[in-house]
Amino acid sequence: MSKMFCFQCEQTAGCSGCTKVGICGKQPDVANKQDELTCALIGLARAASGKTPGKKADELMMQSLFATITNVNFDSNRIDELKELVAAEKETLGGAEDFLWEELWKGNEDIVSLRSTLLLGIRGMAAYAYHAYVLGKKDSEITSWFYKGMLALGEEHSIDEWLNLLMEFGQINLKCMALLDEANTSTYGHPTPVKVPMKIEKGPFIVVTGHDLYDLKQLLEQTEGKGINIYTHSEMLPAHGYPELKKYAHLKGNYGTAWQNQQKEFAEIPAPILFTTNCLMPPKVGYADRVFTTAVVGYPEIQHIPESKDGKKDFTDIINKALELGGWKEDKQLTGINGGTELMTGFARNTVLGVADKVIDAVKAGAIKHFFLVGGCDGAKTGRNYYTKFVKQAPKDTVVLTLACGKYRFNDLDIGEIGGLPRIMDMGQCNDAYSAIQVASALANAFDCDINELPLTLVLSWYEQKAVCILLTLLSLGIKNIYLGPTLPAFISSNVLDVLVEKFDINPISSPEEDLNAILG
Repeated sequence: MSKMFCFQCEQTAGCSGCTKVGICGKQPDVANKQDELTCALIGLARAASGKTPGKKADELMMQSLFATITNVNFDSNRIDELKELVAAEKETLGGAEDFLWEELWKGNEDIVSLRSTLLLGIRGMAAYAYHAYVLGKKDSEITSWFYKGMLALGEEHSIDEWLNLLMEFGQINLKCMALLDEANTSTYGHPTPVKVPMKIEKGPFIVVTGHDLYDLKQLLEQTEGKGINIYTHSEMLPAHGYPELKKYAHLKGNYGTAWQNQQKEFAEIPAPILFTTNCLMPPKVGYADRVFTTAVVGYPEIQHIPESKDGKKDFTDIINKALELGGWKEDKQLTGINGGTELMTGFARNTVLGVADKVIDAVKAGAIKHFFLVGGCDGAKTGRNYYTKFVKQAPKDTVVLTLACGKYRFNDLDIGEIGGLPRIMDMGQCNDAYSAIQVASALANAFDCDINELPLTLVLSWYEQKAVCILLTLLSLGIKNIYLGPTLPAFISSNVLDVLVEKFDINPISSPEEDLNAILG
């Protein structure tokens, strides 16, 4: 008899589902409580139907969904707290029955597939909405869709109705990514290109990982003048491109590579690490005492930095830990997975569109023959070196746009320039898929064609639920011929896959040589 069931991430056991313990390290009790929390949110949506839920309900909806994303919260007590808060809020709205958590993943295979896809997409969007929310940005249409989507999960629908819901959701997530883009750029300015060193200077330092730029900003403010350097890690790398963040002289560089290497890269690190979002792996004994979590991130017996009522955080404990540990006594040069010592980021939509005339001229002159968007989540499963090989083998008259942590497979490579522009351009975090969409739309307008007629191919890697909501947005825009890997989602049934292949020409990746040949001819 299975103790749990979870198939929401790319590394799920046997490409079918984790039933004893999560590959991510999630224990059965936590997995089951997260299912209970999910079904309580369906109950909250039922209670809110036909009413106007308040601020507390909206916050709980976002935070609770966010907490169930892979590698975010492993703490059963924290999940219990959220369940209790959701139950209480549901009662203030008049009460309603929760969905039966034991039935969440049961039923007709295709219906379960479609229902799961919508749920996982909603979880991903909750993270983006929450990041925008803490910066004071909220959209009633997006917030209302959380309730609409969760309500729909507890109802019966035909296959066509489920597909329509997925496409509608994709459009809502596009608005959510636009909202987060507005929140980030209005707060921190538009990113500009910057070279980021991977050298760790001697002395005390703190590593900040995850996606929450507001947490980073507060930490930079509280460490200024204290002799502590700050280094980004994994998805926090693009922070270096934002003017209001890179103005801090002690934001020095980037530590390490993507999330799945943390247990090796953080071993015996003489500094604390702040996890603002996913991806947290179960900390090893050698560094567990220097791991700090915040926001919805949680792990048993790991130090947590809470938020005060005014939304501020006191980082005194992690600052004191950095001073206590002292850092390395000498500068330490780290490298990317290909041996590079420097990374570039900051090529978001404002920067790329600012040189659109050069890009268009290069295409017309034949200097640029094709664009690839090679990005998405990284992970530990074998086969992800496909993306390194793909970029290395891409012809010299092609440009590689990238985003999210999958870029660490190749972002320390120097593959040259075209017309003064680097052939690898990092557009930002996973939510900056919005930038990529805006650039593609602008190019399509410039060439008076459809996006699918552009010399552009998306080669995506996925791992967790934010990748799901982005994929649904791309499909809702009618973007076709996407290459997806390293494996296809376990929650996509064969019949649903057939529909996606027929309607959108989704291709599972094969080998770099075969795929490049198929794309370029």
